[in-house]
Amino acid sequence: SKQANSRSNMQALRALARPVLRLGRAYSIQMPEETKHKIASNRLAVIGAGKMAEAIIGGMLRSQTLDPGQITVSDVNRDRLDFLKETFDIRVARDNVAAIKDADLVLLAVKPQSMPHLMPLVFNRFASNALIISIVAGYSCHDIAEGTGVTAVVRSMPNTPAIVGKSMTVWTTNGGVSDAQKIETKAVLGSFGSELFVTDEQYLDMATALSGTGPAYFFMIMEAMIDAGVHIGFPREMAKSLVLKTIEGTALLAIASGAHPARLRNDITSPGGTSASALYEAERGGLRTVISDSVWAAYRRSLEMGGKNSCVGPGRYIQQGLTLTPHQVEKMLEAAVEGAAGLSRRRGEPGHHHRS
Repeated sequence: SKQANSRSNMQALRALARPVLRLGRAYSIQMPEETKHKIASNRLAVIGAGKMAEAIIGGMLRSQTLDPGQITVSDVNRDRLDFLKETFDIRVARDNVAAIKDADLVLLAVKPQSMPHLMPLVFNRFASNALIISIVAGYSCHDIAEGTGVTAVVRSMPNTPAIVGKSMTVWTTNGGVSDAQKIETKAVLGSFGSELFVTDEQYLDMATALSGTGPAYFFMIMEAMIDAGVHIGFPREMAKSLVLKTIEGTALLAIASGAHPARLRNDITSPGGTSASALYEAERGGLRTVISDSVWAAYRRSLEMGGKNSCVGPGRYIQQGLTLTPHQVEKMLEAAVEGAAGLSRRRGEPGHHHRS
């Protein structure tokens, strides 16, 4: 019935809004029952012990996807290894090759700049049936397969809300990943939030810019709103509480309504009101353009990290089949002007004859 559906929706909203507390060890989150799924893999090796690795391990343990004794993490940072061992009661190692030995599931969770050093060390050292799930920005399935010698590779892009079990992870696979391994991957990535499989790998660089980097945009907006609240007279903690709860409620409203954000914004913008005045200034200041340019900049950077052509999108120019940045165009124009000036000077020198 409609009343039952309404009650179900309200329960879902309350679950989303449930406060998440760090209780000294792991993040205390009640995961939805449907995410609990034991996978067939016997051993998981995690290369990298950063915050994303922590979030993913926590999600897998909470959803009972794997048991602590099945997980080994390797990293050069002894403090992070000690922390993860104490927090999750998992195995740790400082030797990547030792960590991946006999592991049929491997999570690559290192910084992109670490990959050129890492891949030669672990090349062809994986189990023959190993599946690699990578969260390394910019590195394609082909790059990882070629650099590690592993046939089955998943490329994914989660985001930092994974720490509280609310990641939005986009993922794809190469041709070496079996249907059974896809099911396992879905369970792993779904254990710390939502996941979306795409068949076209180009969406991964786009997802890196939109959802992967997205939390940084919202944190900056939060920061700016909190500072503005302090500027108009609120105590900082009060301003912070107002902003965070407003953003939380706004996100839940957008999810629950399913309406386009433009419609939701229009519904609360009265003629001559405070929202209309505020939005006028935001438009006049180019807020939409700044956000769009930020997403494009993140997209280009993701392409650059993967060694791809990053001269794409607004403000890029095509000249004789080459894509040029505005800076490159400016330099070309400067060189052309200097060349023309030099030619004029030479023509005015004694003994220089202009050929007609």
